[in-house]
Amino acid sequence: SMTPSNRPWLAYLCLASAMALVGAYVGLSKLLVAVFPVFLLAWLRFGIAAVAMATWTRRAVGEAPLSPRDRKLLFIESFFGNFLFSICMLYGMALTSALAAGVTMAAIPAMVALLSRLLLKERIAPRTVVGIACAVGGIALVSFAQHAGGNTSGTSNTGSASSTLLGNLMLMAAVTCEAIYVVVGKKLTGKVAPKRISALINLWGLALVTPLGIWQALRFDFSAVAPASWGLLVFYAVAASMVTVWLWMTGLKQVPASNAGVFTVLLPIAAAAVGVGFLGERISAYQAAAFALALLGVVLATWPSSERSDTLTASKAR
Repeated sequence: SMTPSNRPWLAYLCLASAMALVGAYVGLSKLLVAVFPVFLLAWLRFGIAAVAMATWTRRAVGEAPLSPRDRKLLFIESFFGNFLFSICMLYGMALTSALAAGVTMAAIPAMVALLSRLLLKERIAPRTVVGIACAVGGIALVSFAQHAGGNTSGTSNTGSASSTLLGNLMLMAAVTCEAIYVVVGKKLTGKVAPKRISALINLWGLALVTPLGIWQALRFDFSAVAPASWGLLVFYAVAASMVTVWLWMTGLKQVPASNAGVFTVLLPIAAAAVGVGFLGERISAYQAAAFALALLGVVLATWPSSERSDTLTASKAR
């Protein structure tokens, strides 16, 4: 079997594909929030994935039962990484453009660095500080571009500056949720099989959103949904809950998390590509600059450092 253990390029491919897929479905979700209300969309997404991942919930042979700590971590993972992330991301996407979402999502590594500092007491390299500044600058610039009448991004349905700002704030909340998910994930991967983590987290997401999902389902006209939208929904559910998590975890088995981060640069690129290629969004000069700044921020914040020895001594000192 092709295990990434002796093929690092395979692990890199897994990580790259995972992030490109996330970016693609973030962009494409703009089409879905135009059809389904947000809680219903999230509920259908987790429901479809739960069916698809039914066999993943079983404990592997030789895998230890979940400790109470693992159960708590899994719940936190799902609450932030699945439930809140989906809700914030979908509401944000309804109010802003895929391009702006790409720039905002590029702040994930910066937020991961900040939270790792706060929660895991990892130190922040000077270069990472510059990366964080770039991410903040990119978000500020793309927000400015949207307010300065640079709102040529096909968001005619929102128009008003306040709703765009709200959209960007929702996306920032999604970024924070995703960063919490990544940081908590660092504590989990050693013990529980990746597929099982994905399946259990998805079930929690389903449980959390079910009351809201049913509430919206009762007043929704399902017959009005085009077959293409159902197809996109199934792609979104399977890609978001199954494929990306599996690819990312598989890659992480071989690549240290500190080196894996740089692949998140593909997330904003894929989201923007979907925006420009499929959603007919146009890029203003401001937005292009914001995008470049955001990508630079990702690379600076995540590029594996030559100061590996420092990190080792730092972890030993802990």
